[in-house]
Amino acid sequence: MEELIRMAQSGEPLWVTDENSIDVLNENEYLRIFPRGIGSKPFANLGFRSEASREAAVIIMNPVNLVEILMDVNQWSRVFCGIVSRAMTLDVLSTGIAGNYNGALQVMTAEFQLPSPLVPTRENYFARYCKRHHDGIWAVVDVSLDNLRHAPFTRCRRRPSGCLIQELPNGYSKVIWVENVEVDDRGVSDIYKTLVNTSLAFGAKRWVATLDRQCERLASAMANNISAGELGVLNSSDGRKSILKLAERMVNSFCTGVGASTAHAWTTLTGSDEIRVMTRKSIDDPGRPPGIVLSAATSFWVAVPPRKAFNILRSEKFRSEWDILSNGGVVDEMAHIANGRDPGNCVSLLRVNSANASQSNMLILQESSNDATGSYVIYAPVDFAAMNIVLTGGDPDYVALLPSGFAILPDCEGPNRGIEITEIGSGGSLVTLAFQILVDSAPNSKISVGSVATVNSLIKCTLERIRTAVMCNDA
Repeated sequence: MEELIRMAQSGEPLWVTDENSIDVLNENEYLRIFPRGIGSKPFANLGFRSEASREAAVIIMNPVNLVEILMDVNQWSRVFCGIVSRAMTLDVLSTGIAGNYNGALQVMTAEFQLPSPLVPTRENYFARYCKRHHDGIWAVVDVSLDNLRHAPFTRCRRRPSGCLIQELPNGYSKVIWVENVEVDDRGVSDIYKTLVNTSLAFGAKRWVATLDRQCERLASAMANNISAGELGVLNSSDGRKSILKLAERMVNSFCTGVGASTAHAWTTLTGSDEIRVMTRKSIDDPGRPPGIVLSAATSFWVAVPPRKAFNILRSEKFRSEWDILSNGGVVDEMAHIANGRDPGNCVSLLRVNSANASQSNMLILQESSNDATGSYVIYAPVDFAAMNIVLTGGDPDYVALLPSGFAILPDCEGPNRGIEITEIGSGGSLVTLAFQILVDSAPNSKISVGSVATVNSLIKCTLERIRTAVMCNDA
């Protein structure tokens, strides 16, 4: 913890600012200042490299609640679901004092992901310690314990990492976050290597941007002072809270099938260079339709900035150009709940008015979110009757969802692709497309080769439609 605090509060020469305006660690200075520290020289001869970054931000939540998110593994996994693909508390060595987490110490395991099947996950076994210091600043620190257990050699090791949380007068918090790891990431696909190497993939900037975004979302879910005019058809706070809760489950479910993690009962069927296909059985789960579910994900590059890709993919105006589900129908937004400062951060209920009079119209629940390090557009077809219950404040846990959608990350390799970069991501976008599809309503049936081929075809067709849509439209 002493190392974390000193690193969080130090300036140059320990930290230098790179071309993406990210504070990155001066490795030689670090080893000089902490020669006998927990961290050691990277195992360069084993393919390891040092990756360390720092980020600071003002977060709209008080320190006590932030500490609770970090120390409660379920809350931590939920808030950072786009980064934490699996987490578990293995042992609690101290629960803390005075009814809070001051002095709490626990042993944890976690797997960290980027929303793409082309980037391997990072697994860590570590201790997490929390302490409130005399100046009122809370500190939460992680450090790997891999050398204390007999286990296969790890591909990622956490040197002292974590955050300082300082209370501000308005109930907000100033958070300084440090990520400091040694990692063997030779399995990363070429199109993601620059993003990973610049600390934009797993570094402090992404953790802080995610925390900031999620705290905005939580504040929106708890707000009661929004006028009915802003809510569209949602004129009750109960309905609003229910639909936000349903959208949160949809986002969490999407994140379990979009990355390289296989931690969520998925069985990998194919892991080709282009598309990864997985399957799982859904039995007695009120939140998913019963049967065999296929998840398919692929990642690709498009030559437009992330903001443009995000705006086109979230807009109902362009949806019929890429979404095979909408089948050429007109898509209208029935309800809209803003849940952040960015106008793109919202939950929408969309209605697809089919061009074919013999086909029934369809409802789609969609959440779009954007921050400094990436964006998501996640959606799922939903049942009319079930959504009517949710819109009046009913329990959303029984609405069956199979989410699909996109994760959009900045491409930092513009010059190498012949494109001039003027800001992060202006060189293009790295897009992950993922589907979850019910292929058989009988949970014990066998997956057919035809089902996998159909999903592969769906992914490839949608990918080409997206490329055309984002290149041909302005948003």
